Amino acid sequence: MSSLHISLIQTKLFWEDKAANLLMLEEKINSISQKTEIVVLPEMFSTGFSMNPSALAETMNGPTVQWMKKMATEKKIILTGSVIIQENNEFFNRLLWVLPNGTIGHYDKRHRFAFAGEDQHYSNGHKRLIAQVKGWKINLQICYDLRFPVWARQQSDHEPEYDVLLYVANWPERRNHAWKTLLTARAIENQAYVVGVNRVGEDGNGIYHSGNSMVVDPLGEVLYHKEHEEDIFTIILEKNTLTEIRTKFPFWKDADDFHITQD
Repeated sequence: MSSLHISLIQTKLFWEDKAANLLMLEEKINSISQKTEIVVLPEMFSTGFSMNPSALAETMNGPTVQWMKKMATEKKIILTGSVIIQENNEFFNRLLWVLPNGTIGHYDKRHRFAFAGEDQHYSNGHKRLIAQVKGWKINLQICYDLRFPVWARQQSDHEPEYDVLLYVANWPERRNHAWKTLLTARAIENQAYVVGVNRVGEDGNGIYHSGNSMVVDPLGEVLYHKEHEEDIFTIILEKNTLTEIRTKFPFWKDADDFHITQD
């Protein structure tokens, strides 16, 4: 069975300053010395969680996307994180999944954070993205999606849809208990590894983020957790461990059938 090396980058972000963020993140990625296959950046890593898309959005040929392609190619990694993208006169909080060969997959955030006005500035997505790497299936989601378990639920009666559930986030410290609790819940109920990458520090609106990036195994055991400080951590996930758990406790087979309507 294969293993999967994933690097989590928990970092401060410069408010609405793409050049500074990309330079800083390039240095952090270049500092990773051990083997890694996937590098995960926070939500809106080039700008912070901004409600100013008219000034900050770029196209899929824009500088942040080109930087991601360059880094993925040079480092021979998959690079992922979300970016403010404009497409067909709409703005999206879009997670990009960039392969070393330049191929890009994407997921548009479905659940917009109305409390901060995200629903007033961004269009929502309608389709999940489950990427495949070395026989691993990875369900890619963004921040507020974490509060809605149906969107993450395994939806298959013959084998689990995915093996890893990944969240990139700008999740404030004042709600960190919900973040930690829900990451653990998603792992247990879906019998999957869960990876959550959050930022640290204060944003341009004075909102403090304590990080609490985590990796949780399919039984709900926390394999990694970092609070308040910047950190770069590489973890190795083992497929045989996941298979053993699902074989011994095949709870996923008893899940309810359902259908998600498009809005």
